[in-house]
Amino acid sequence: MAISTVVRIFLSGATELYKQPGKIALITGGNRGIGLRIVKKLVECEIEVILGVRNPIDSRKAVEAYLEHAKIPPGSCKLHYEQLDIGNMKSVREFAGKIRTKFDKIHLLINNAGVMSVPFKLTGEGFESHMAINYYGHFLLTHLLLPQLKAAGTAGCKARVVNVSSCVHKIGEIDYKDINKVKNYYPADAYNQSKLAQVLFAKYINLTFEEEGMPILSNSLHPGVVNTDLFEHSSTNYIPWVRALLFKNPEEGSRTVVHAAIAPKLETRGGCYLSNCREAGSHRYWNNSVQCEKLFNFTCDTLGIDDFFYKRN
Repeated sequence: MAISTVVRIFLSGATELYKQPGKIALITGGNRGIGLRIVKKLVECEIEVILGVRNPIDSRKAVEAYLEHAKIPPGSCKLHYEQLDIGNMKSVREFAGKIRTKFDKIHLLINNAGVMSVPFKLTGEGFESHMAINYYGHFLLTHLLLPQLKAAGTAGCKARVVNVSSCVHKIGEIDYKDINKVKNYYPADAYNQSKLAQVLFAKYINLTFEEEGMPILSNSLHPGVVNTDLFEHSSTNYIPWVRALLFKNPEEGSRTVVHAAIAPKLETRGGCYLSNCREAGSHRYWNNSVQCEKLFNFTCDTLGIDDFFYKRN
């Protein structure tokens, strides 16, 4: 076995799969990369899966082809495909409306879709692309599906929110004065900021879940540096052999995500940051409730959310 393979196996962590019939998971961007492998693992656990994707028809073809190749007949699992542009808040609201109509409960919400190091662009709603796709859309989706998560969770088996972040969040900074990076745009800084936002968001809502006694927990994680098309705008395109040699493959990258979603030992461990299927160190603000709340309130104001946790209902 090659040394690089041994190193990858050691660093990838491992997670056991548990049969969980009756549970429903929702994942954004589950039609390629690590998302495709996450879906495979979830259906192996007999979990019903909703995929929020840009193109439901093409996504269905890609997922069914992958499952057939993995010897999993598509007819043996429950999969739903709904159109979602996670970087467009109007699309997020429409998607969430459809989900609330069709499903009373969501047990697992996996905020997976993302972009990295893309050229500067503001969305039609005026948000920088990294923040819109990686953070704002998932923040809004989590808010809109909170009633389904509350309904699904119990004291002994909580619903879970999983934010797929990155280790580079540790060098990220939230620039409140220029959140869109208009004055000085550097793709890596924009990406790092969005990934830090995901981590602080997961930490803050978990604190509130605990304080309010809600049957939900939230964690964030680093899936690893994974060889997927997320790197299409990076310099590694010029030396692809480096990615094949040193990066995790998509299956390895999916492990910590699934671990965060289903591992029994995390049932009482909300508010964690995970890497290689275990708890890891995070940003200096991760344990700073003031900074977490500051970002949370800023985001609510930005998206026009008055009552994120539905406390007034």
